[in-house]
Amino acid sequence: MSTQNVENEETAASKSKRPSDSAFKQQRLPAWQPVLTARTVLPTFFVIGVLFIPIGVVLLHFSNTANELIIDYTRCQQVGGSQTCADILKNTTGSKCLCQLNFTLTADFTGDVYMYYGLTNYYQNHRRYVKSRDDEQLLGRLSQTPSSDCTPFAYTDDGKPIAPCGAIANSLFNDTLTLSQDGVKIDLLNTGIAWPSDKRVKFRNPEGNLTKALEGFAKPLFWQTSLDELDVSNPENNGFQNEDLIVWMRTAALPSFRKLYRRLDQTKNQFTKGLKAGNYTLDINYNYPVISFDGTKRMILSTTSVLGGKNPFLGIAYIVVGAICVTLGLALLFIHMRCSRSSNMEMMNVNPHTQYS
Repeated sequence: MSTQNVENEETAASKSKRPSDSAFKQQRLPAWQPVLTARTVLPTFFVIGVLFIPIGVVLLHFSNTANELIIDYTRCQQVGGSQTCADILKNTTGSKCLCQLNFTLTADFTGDVYMYYGLTNYYQNHRRYVKSRDDEQLLGRLSQTPSSDCTPFAYTDDGKPIAPCGAIANSLFNDTLTLSQDGVKIDLLNTGIAWPSDKRVKFRNPEGNLTKALEGFAKPLFWQTSLDELDVSNPENNGFQNEDLIVWMRTAALPSFRKLYRRLDQTKNQFTKGLKAGNYTLDINYNYPVISFDGTKRMILSTTSVLGGKNPFLGIAYIVVGAICVTLGLALLFIHMRCSRSSNMEMMNVNPHTQYS
């Protein structure tokens, strides 16, 4: 019996779930626990406030040096007509509409000038939308069986594969925006607007003649031109390597976003320093419907500063955080001085007859 008891005890000890007696598993490692006192907390608040407020002012100043003009053209009126282009597209699917908007630059847009298009209430971050693409196809490796992620934009009704397939490519922004001044068209560049890494690594055309390579494929359902006709004048900006397509395929994280559309051609003598203040005309080939999902469309002209485009958020955030820290520091300093004074007075009034509370 004694032998069996010893064996049972050894078996129970071997099956024990108790951690080993080490400093790590028994939580005996040396640790540092800061003691928060008025002498450590108050200076921290004041230092953060003193540093953040000037930094915020500098960031806000740099942001304000960039000029920006935003024009909402969602409901622009058709040229020579009484209807808005949005209503025309709503009533007649696939129709085309031309509208014009006159605007004035009140200040010179010096330096590099960029044109963006902006969309609102457009959820490019939806999981199924983000996945709806075929990366192998975008690399020029064409196959008669596109990725299943492209469904239902993988094949046409007659079973022909689509290139490029997927919901992202199918919904490519296709409005045409041009600028003019006094009837003279301003040259805008459609290259240099995409990330160089995207064009070099993620998007490539199939080898050989692009038109022949696409003979067995159909264009996306929403497109008005085929893939090999996106930029006929520039073969390096055509097909899967078209920069308008590349910019659109990089989906936005928020429902209100802007994407780079064009750059001002500053090789012309008149625009070497940017756009001068004056009257301009925006001509729009209105093709992209947004009214159906309560969206809006905007054209944005912008210059850049040392920190990039115009965006005051970072500067305002620094100033707000700095102001909050200074305010909290002053409030805690007042509370500390008042409470410490009263506690000191109580200590001074202690005598042998004072009772414990």
